[in-house]
Amino acid sequence: MEYLPDKNSSYKDVEYWDERYRTEQHYDWLGSFSNFQHLLEKNIKKEDSILILGCGNSNLSGDMYSAGYHAITNMDYSSVCISVMSARYSSCPGMTWHQMDVRQLSFSDASFDVILEKATLDAIMVEEKSPWEVSPETSSFIHQALTEISRCLKPGGRFISITFAQPFFRKRLYARTEYNWSVRHGSYGEGFEYFVYVMTKGEQLSPEDAALEKKLLEEPKSQPSGIPTRQNEENNDFLCNITL
Repeated sequence: MEYLPDKNSSYKDVEYWDERYRTEQHYDWLGSFSNFQHLLEKNIKKEDSILILGCGNSNLSGDMYSAGYHAITNMDYSSVCISVMSARYSSCPGMTWHQMDVRQLSFSDASFDVILEKATLDAIMVEEKSPWEVSPETSSFIHQALTEISRCLKPGGRFISITFAQPFFRKRLYARTEYNWSVRHGSYGEGFEYFVYVMTKGEQLSPEDAALEKKLLEEPKSQPSGIPTRQNEENNDFLCNITL
């Protein structure tokens, strides 16, 4: 892959993305809109106000716009990305582009019906060695991001997270009472399964997820045995294995 970085940690550096976006036309982590459109249509109305986090140079925004979703706000922390993409879609009324940090969203409370991310949180977690115990730095980053996402959702709004992370691991991050949302998930893909999590603002956690949260708060952190994981070793680029 032409844009493969020397080390996974580069995925957390804005300089890497700025340089990549100067030349790369587009890339869709976890597949294109058509792969999971049937799942999104169950959770997003055409008239919904939508925020796409870490939009990158993906065709997702353009494909959704063509499908009739016209109130789309895009954000990415790469100014190069925002410049390129805003010019590319300048003929799409209702589509806006903003450079900002997912941990400090400059939107008012309850601004969006839907907040959508596709592999953005995966990129934040590239240096984690184990899915069982996320480092304090990454845990804090993710918590800040999820807190901001919850703040910006309208009552009844949905946070949709598209990822390769299995429910056994990702629910450990999403199933928190303080975010004030429920957690559901579906999947798509053939040969390699990807997951779509839907968090609905104002709904309570299911008894199962509430029990998971309670268990994680009470028990010391340790890695159980017998559960397979797709996490790769440090020298493997697991994000680059996400190709369809």
